[in-house]
Formats: sequence, structure tokens, C-alpha cells
Amino acid sequence: MALKHEPTAPYHSTQDALRVLETVAQHSAGATDTELARQTGLAPERLATLLRMLRREGYVEQAADGAYVTGEALRRLGSAHDRERALGEKLQQTLDRLRDSLGAAVYLSRYVDGEVRIGQYADGPATPAVNEWVDFRYSAHATAIGKSLLTQLDHNARRDHLSRHKMARLTSRTITSDKLLLSCLESQPPTVPVLDLQEYAIGTVCAAVPITAGSSVGCLALSLPLEHAHRLKQAADALNRGAAPVLLSLAI
Repeated sequence: MALKHEPTAPYHSTQDALRVLETVAQHSAGATDTELARQTGLAPERLATLLRMLRREGYVEQAADGAYVTGEALRRLGSAHDRERALGEKLQQTLDRLRDSLGAAVYLSRYVDGEVRIGQYADGPATPAVNEWVDFRYSAHATAIGKSLLTQLDHNARRDHLSRHKMARLTSRTITSDKLLLSCLESQPPTVPVLDLQEYAIGTVCAAVPITAGSSVGCLALSLPLEHAHRLKQAADALNRGAAPVLLSLAI
């Protein structure tokens, strides 16, 4: 399966953050922000932003003398023992935090073996998850998640997916023409969130942003009830900005 990889802002943030972590790891006694700036080549403002994120995620800690050392979260993820459980817990913490800051249910999805799979999600009483009234595997044409994942595939892989899954009309807004959908996917900029405006379910709007780690295709998504549709664009942009910690966890 060929992929259409075009780096997004979270991808660049992740690459920079990995550079910082590698540099910190080389200094067993810790590295100051001045040393980190010099060795990574990152501008001080950029480095400060990344260090705030890395501290919040537990990947680095600041010693009493102000130097940065590797954090507990990095040690757990870097360990071969129980890494899958540590990764699942770390991702769930990040999704929970995104849910609370966005005021929306948040989902992590991947495209695995030709199918849409939602691995983890975070919802709550005030941020209910979408009612999966049609299996997400068979409704990629109508969901922000599905469209985001399909956007990251090449043309042949998209056609293959649509040939295996009939494009059923789920609401009056659902696109059921493969020609129209393929055209929409082709013209979707990778840095702009994909939207679902009541295409999957009446009363629900969604947005998704790509998170591509290595050769795997994934996305982060959120859903809001229709009465909060006015917040969708702002929430989607915030989701995009908040995607870097998820990508980083997957990349470590």
C-alpha cells in the first residue's frame, strides 16, 4: 500500500521533540537549556515551547540545578518490558487531557490491514462519544476519521477501500458518489482538518487531523453535538496543535 505522506505541523514538532530527547539522553548529569539550544540548533523560543510540552508529558524532568534529565514516562516507554501497556496508558492520559481542554470526545484511529480501527477514545458525561449506529469500518466515506485516513492513502489504495465497502447513504448529507468522494479526498490539504457535518449521524459534527508515524496511517478526531457546531473549527485547530504528544508517544 502506497502512502501520500506530506508532513504536518505535529510531525515537525515531533521530529524536533525527538531531537531534544536524544540530546537530553546523551547527558547523564542533565543538560541546560543553553546546551540544548546549541546542540539541537533550535531557536530559544521554539525550544522553550517543546520543553514545556515534554515536561508536561513526563518525558523530561528539571533537576534542582535547572538542568533537564530524562523523565519517568520516557523511561517506561523506552523499556521493552510492558511497553504496550505503558503506551496505552500514556495515550489515554493524552486523550483524556485533550477531551477536557477541547470540551469534546476525542478518538485515536488507525488504518490497519485495509480497515478503519478506532484504538482508543476519551469521552465523558458532558462529552459523549458518537453512537456507532453503523460500524465505522464500513462508513469511512461518511466520517471525518475515515476520510482523514483515506486522504493519507494513494489513489489506488483509496479505490481499493471503496470497492470493498459500499458507500451507503447514512444521512441526507452523505456523499455516495465514489467519483465525488475521490475528488474531495484528492483536494484535501494535509494540514487542514477533515470535517464531517452530519454526514454520518444527524445531530453530530466531527473533525479529524492526520497523525502519521513511520509507515502507519492514523488520525486524531473529535466529535461535538450539533448545538456546539460553532466551536468545531476552533476545536479542530486546537486538536491539530495538540496532536504532537500523541505522535511523540507513538514514535518513541
